[in-house]
Amino acid sequence: MSEREYEVVLFGATGFTGALTARYLAEGAAADTRWALAGRNRAKLEALRGELAAIDPRLAELPLLHADAGDPESLQAVAAATKVIATTVGPYITYGEPLVAACAAAGTGYLDLTGEPEFVDKMWLGYHEQAERTGARLIHSCGFDSIPYDLGVLYTVGQLPEGVPLAVKGFFRASATFSGGTYHSAITIMGRLRQGAAVARQRKRLEARPTDRRVRGVLTPPYREPLVDGWVAPVPTIDPQHVLRSARALPRYGPDFSYSHYVVLGKLPVLAGAAVGAGTLVAAAQLPPTRALLLKLRDPGDGPSAEQRAKAWFRVTMEGTAGTGGRVVTEVFGGDPGYGETAKMLGEAALCLAKDELPDVAGQTTPAVAMGQALIDRLIAAGIGFRVIERT
Repeated sequence: MSEREYEVVLFGATGFTGALTARYLAEGAAADTRWALAGRNRAKLEALRGELAAIDPRLAELPLLHADAGDPESLQAVAAATKVIATTVGPYITYGEPLVAACAAAGTGYLDLTGEPEFVDKMWLGYHEQAERTGARLIHSCGFDSIPYDLGVLYTVGQLPEGVPLAVKGFFRASATFSGGTYHSAITIMGRLRQGAAVARQRKRLEARPTDRRVRGVLTPPYREPLVDGWVAPVPTIDPQHVLRSARALPRYGPDFSYSHYVVLGKLPVLAGAAVGAGTLVAAAQLPPTRALLLKLRDPGDGPSAEQRAKAWFRVTMEGTAGTGGRVVTEVFGGDPGYGETAKMLGEAALCLAKDELPDVAGQTTPAVAMGQALIDRLIAAGIGFRVIERT
């Protein structure tokens, strides 16, 4: 891999989140990093490069590569030229597979921001074995989906005894405005629940699981949680799926590991309103005519303003307990989760995968398994908080 022309290529750089990630790399990547922007619109790439050159004049010569999700040959050429590709081009179930295929064939590291379980399962079915053979590391959900939870649990487990049963509960809350692209991805997921469930069952039948350890997710009804001073509800997002996959791969999670994943909704009326609203959206997304109307409500290129992003924040509180006694409470926290911090997470993950000494793994894997403590260290240095707040 060392002879490849680039270390990191950012695909989809002219989109809302892609441009934020490009600016993050312009400010945060080491001067000797060999990186490039990729996309289908040369004029937009040149305009973005001009903005980056205002940050660092050396970037006036930043390479611009042609890559189009509808042109597999262009993706294959880019994959062959770089160690790592980070992509922000979604919805991934619509646009993502050709790039995964190119990276799996070329032995290239792949990172995305997907929160789409169907896409992740479909890519595992199609490309995991090939990626194992070529040495490619296919790592999904390297933004707010699902870095704070996957790495937050890894951090929490590291504070607990080894070789004993462990249980972790994660509680997240955030104040943020999400973009049209995120909204479109969410509606797409809701409208494909049956297809997603079918792909998940197929993967479950084929995927090997540890036989000498137990790893499970625990679902409970909504309840009032004193630790976060509010009502919490389980949420069927992609985040706990990644946590459990990391736990299956890493013996450090103990002989019997469980994880529960909750959103903090505060007061009971807020919980009730959220449940009604979510149910209404899911029902409407099942029918093509109403799904089309929902998608028209937001333009996929829209995003929150700089002022809105500056006020946004997130906090993930985790409670870990050991079967032999012992308890720890940790937090992962930061600013604007969907954009500023997601750009930071994706950018640092790309640099980590390209530059750091990492575990020797291949195939479709998770951030915790592929990058682990190295990525935690990078994120802490970049301003995302990981801390222990209570230990008993």
